[in-house]
Amino acid sequence: MRPGNRKVAVAGVALSDCGRVDDTTPYALHAQAARRALADAGLDRALVDGFASAGLGTLAPVEVAEYLGLRPTWVDSTSVGGSTWEVMAAHAADAIAAGHANAVLLVYGSTARADIRAGRRTGNLSFGARGPLQFEAPYGHTLIAKYAMAARRHMIEHGTTIEQLAQVAVQARANAALNPEAMFRDSITVDDVLSGPMIADPFTKLHCCIRSDGGAAVLLVAEEYVRDCRTAPVWILGTGEHLSHAAMSEWPDFTLSPAAVSGRLAFERAGVRPAEIDFAEIYDAFTYMTLVTLEDLGFCAKGEGGAFVEKSRLLVSGDLPVNTDGGGLSAQHPGMRGLFLLVEAVRQLRGEAGERQVRRPGGELPYLGVASGTGGWFCSSGTVVLGR
Repeated sequence: MRPGNRKVAVAGVALSDCGRVDDTTPYALHAQAARRALADAGLDRALVDGFASAGLGTLAPVEVAEYLGLRPTWVDSTSVGGSTWEVMAAHAADAIAAGHANAVLLVYGSTARADIRAGRRTGNLSFGARGPLQFEAPYGHTLIAKYAMAARRHMIEHGTTIEQLAQVAVQARANAALNPEAMFRDSITVDDVLSGPMIADPFTKLHCCIRSDGGAAVLLVAEEYVRDCRTAPVWILGTGEHLSHAAMSEWPDFTLSPAAVSGRLAFERAGVRPAEIDFAEIYDAFTYMTLVTLEDLGFCAKGEGGAFVEKSRLLVSGDLPVNTDGGGLSAQHPGMRGLFLLVEAVRQLRGEAGERQVRRPGGELPYLGVASGTGGWFCSSGTVVLGR
């Protein structure tokens, strides 16, 4: 196959132990997820010549590659928050298509919950006070406050209600109830969401993601290696990435996320329309992220996200299943969760999701899915369209 024309497939996906993991290290979670993804693909570690990771080690990802016993000839350490993994998947797919790598392993692991529980770290109120952030951090402008401000702007401009935002959390929990790997599976109601402790107006506790431990791994390979894989291929059809802003004062429109650009690019490059997508895995550190990303990916018009989500459309059995594993609001959220979106999307396309399996009308397995990650406070976005 001539370099530049190679198709790229996801050959292996896996999660490490997730949820409450008190007796291990982030490195061990990286290794566990990586071993499981290679076993899922049925391929040997020696094939891996590309490696992508971020968030761990003094020289990320050099330390992690060494820990895994890898000596890659292609590497990516792009770190743009929660969208890191969709952006890395885009870079890896381009590298494989161009012949710069044959098999690229993306790996993440974090003991964020266990570290706080054991006193090894504290909760971060901000990302620091250098550069552009120096003009915001002194005023208590926390990460959660930034998302809360954006949500309030959407409510003011488009009439979105707090009950509609709460529906995102309720439906995520209903999907999590079907996922034996989800950290929280008990059902919740809109009233439960609204009556919780206030975190940052208008977000109460259940509007915000959970904190967990866990890791994930995804193995991308060139098409000629698919015949050696244990699993059916899931193809990378199109990708897009976009950076929006760092300072809130530089964000022109709080109701418009960078997914509006990354999603458009991914759909155009895949040659598909949002209406053709069978399910969506969307970064959901907060309920508003899901709602506005649905709008910006083109699943509904700007300002109509509230009406869209309140009709149970996000359920596994709904019109557009979203965050079918329960998402960061209920399943797991150990930090930069974007890699978990890709794992779940692949499992859905393969038909491996068990009780939460999405079906097309007539009972067929889904054909197209999208994973869209968001980083920072809507600072970055990466979108990947996948198909079988």
